[in-house]
Amino acid sequence: MEYTRLGSTGLKISRIALGCMSFGDSSRGFTEWALDDAAAEPFFRQAVESGITFWDTANVYGFGTSEEIVGRAIKEYTRREDVVLATKVHFPMHDGPGGRGLSRKAIMEQIDASLERLGTDYVDLYQIHRFDYDTPVEETMEALHDLVKTGKVRYIGASAMWAWQFAKMQHAADLNGWTRFVSMQDQYSLMYREEEREMFGLLADQGVGAIPFSPLAKGRVARPWGGAQTMRSANDPVGAAAFSDADKPVADAVQQISEARGIPMAQIALAWVLKNPVVSAPIVGATKEYHLSDAVAALDVVLTDDEVFALEAPYRVREPNGFQ
Repeated sequence: MEYTRLGSTGLKISRIALGCMSFGDSSRGFTEWALDDAAAEPFFRQAVESGITFWDTANVYGFGTSEEIVGRAIKEYTRREDVVLATKVHFPMHDGPGGRGLSRKAIMEQIDASLERLGTDYVDLYQIHRFDYDTPVEETMEALHDLVKTGKVRYIGASAMWAWQFAKMQHAADLNGWTRFVSMQDQYSLMYREEEREMFGLLADQGVGAIPFSPLAKGRVARPWGGAQTMRSANDPVGAAAFSDADKPVADAVQQISEARGIPMAQIALAWVLKNPVVSAPIVGATKEYHLSDAVAALDVVLTDDEVFALEAPYRVREPNGFQ
């Protein structure tokens, strides 16, 4: 495993992050492919054995059950001090005024609920899951700052928004001497590169680390186009809406290089994401043993200039998606 600092902070993280959205109680309706404690056990063990110390979840994953499983896994397979633990706040958890969004009430209520489910008294990285149009940014940033000062949160991050929104929130923190965001969890892959237009330049300028989600385009660049569907791809309306047959040339390019090198497509696609200097650690969700082993192996894959050109050439411009 390789390790790096998260953005310009002193926080050391593994260059692969374990994404925990796939862990939870599927009966709660968030994800039909969610794995319970027993089914998730091999992936937590594999993460620990591989040196993957950066674990990412969210309060809304499994409507709290992902956090519960992660909390139990930390106690069972590792030590709290050996894990960089990240979770998120924004999406609806209940219908009350503190059940959603980024108001002071919601942030204070939801961090306490997350800490209880995770079985810890602090999280290393607390991320706003989306931008909240109904709450002044000053209210949100001051509330997040207060969590850092109380010791419930070590660092704060953001996820999936317009670059101007992120800049506005950072500016509010600067004006008032509050804690700034140190990370941006945004969608980034060979099939979705819109973050390169404005967000990545802003992150580089601000010293903020990118921790991309869906680095394999929801599996579209990890297998030949039109290949056998997984449980997730067959039950993922978000992924079905995000990509289409127009993206097939990208998957074909990955497949060609994969076959020429004799290594899995996922390693090629992840190596491309990892080479971007603004990327601290892509978030990899695991539901099969080779998912994490491929991710770790990708750290040793160095793409040639010709391979990079071949991978990037088929990209088509698309409307940003995944946030409003």
